[in-house]
Amino acid sequence: MFRRLKTYQLVVDVSIALVFFLIAWPIESVLVVGAFGVEYHLASVGQLLFGGLIAALFSSALALRRLSPPLALGLAWAGALVQMGLGRPPSFSDIAIFGVLYATAAYGSRVVYWVGFASTLIGALVITVYLFAGPSFAGGGLTWQTLPLALVLLVAAAFALGLSWTTGALVRTAVRARENREAQHRAEEETAAEQERVRIARDMHDVVAHSLAVVIAQADGARYAASSDPAVATEALATISTTARSALADVRLLLGQLRHRQGDGPQPTIADLEEVYAQVRAAGVPLRVDVDPVPPGAPPAAVQLAVYRILQEALTNALRHGAPGGAVDVRLSWLPARVELSVRNPLRSTTARGESPGHGIIGMRERAQLAGGRLDAGAEGGDFVVLAVIPIGGPA
Repeated sequence: MFRRLKTYQLVVDVSIALVFFLIAWPIESVLVVGAFGVEYHLASVGQLLFGGLIAALFSSALALRRLSPPLALGLAWAGALVQMGLGRPPSFSDIAIFGVLYATAAYGSRVVYWVGFASTLIGALVITVYLFAGPSFAGGGLTWQTLPLALVLLVAAAFALGLSWTTGALVRTAVRARENREAQHRAEEETAAEQERVRIARDMHDVVAHSLAVVIAQADGARYAASSDPAVATEALATISTTARSALADVRLLLGQLRHRQGDGPQPTIADLEEVYAQVRAAGVPLRVDVDPVPPGAPPAAVQLAVYRILQEALTNALRHGAPGGAVDVRLSWLPARVELSVRNPLRSTTARGESPGHGIIGMRERAQLAGGRLDAGAEGGDFVVLAVIPIGGPA
């Protein structure tokens, strides 16, 4: 029933209502209906009380118009009924009705909104009937001779009250439109931020998973070769150091993007695949790479990034889950309209065939879909095969 207003809004509304009361009370107190119509006489105690009551009701409605539109509308109707019950003519206090009707349309609930609209029509009818069928302020009462004047008054009152309500309705529409735009803007920002977080998480997974797989393989090899062949152990430690430094640089780049919301940093290309191949071979995995046909010129950056990340993750899975000593076959076919890639490696005998895919396969599939392509991964016989098709310049 009560709306939340800022402190300065409450102060402004109360101040306006107080000034309005100080002006309306003296006018209501000296306004009387004499034998010759509306007259101004020296106020008596009764007139001061009745005038103060009417001015207080309308002033209270004006003060509460934004804080509680339904309460303000009720006070305005109460003031009008008291005014008519005392047989008093329209006066300065009635100006508050326009502010209240504006507030019901601009700030009220849906029910109050339509109650305010009904009040404009009912109020215009009540004013007309009161002025012509009640105390004869217009002279002559409601007769066939005064009916045209009554109709003119009805239209004028409906227009004046309806104008206040319509103005509030327009303000209400403008506020709702602005709120919808702001909500849409916030939703777009949240969607963009979520997409950015997913992209960074995907890149982080690719970088860290691949680097750790190489480091683990090299560390195991160095541990076994430490006593028999120190040179091999030293070479493995050097590979671990190089891989870890490269991964650390990539992680720092991704964290910088996450912290500062900067644009995409330098992204890997297919030229960087040789480094990935070298890391896999250095881990002791026999790797065969077949590129036929070769890329026709420079493929789009998005395609290069997708191919790089898919191959990086597929080789990481081969390192982690492939059979020890099993050869890994990589095939790339750069066709005019698409690139086809496949990675095949033997599975460990203990690898479960029915286990659910991990984040790596999900990430590879998302990479392919973002580039407009598709990816399938699964066991075929005793091998694990990753097949991907990515369009070059158009949907797959």
